Amino acid sequence: MNAMTQEVGNLAKAIDLRAYRHQVLASNIANADTPNYKARDFDFRSALQKATSGQAESGGLALATTSAGHIGGGSGAGMPGLQYRAETQSAVDGNTVDMDVERAQISDNSIQYEILTRLITDKFSGMRAALAGTQG
Repeated sequence: MNAMTQEVGNLAKAIDLRAYRHQVLASNIANADTPNYKARDFDFRSALQKATSGQAESGGLALATTSAGHIGGGSGAGMPGLQYRAETQSAVDGNTVDMDVERAQISDNSIQYEILTRLITDKFSGMRAALAGTQG
């Protein structure tokens, strides 16, 4: 059962990372006309590898506490640090968002997210079927 728990946990981490990447890519698209905006992204493979191996990303700022009673804040809930995307075309206003790249990336990310949700749904369906078979 431990292997099943680990597999479901890894799928959940991958889904979380895909959802976060979708937010990042949507932010790039939303800022396509913002002067000097730099497109951002992260390497999904390395982020997933770090997440499944238990390594935390340290991309955020730590919150300062001034009293022992304060709750320490997390820095981004383990989400990967963002990097600037390599510029593919030069824009007069300094914006590095390439809408063709962003659309392709967000489409690919959506497909990968759908695959992960189907995998985890199938996993739980299999578990339900196995449990139903043992009770009757």
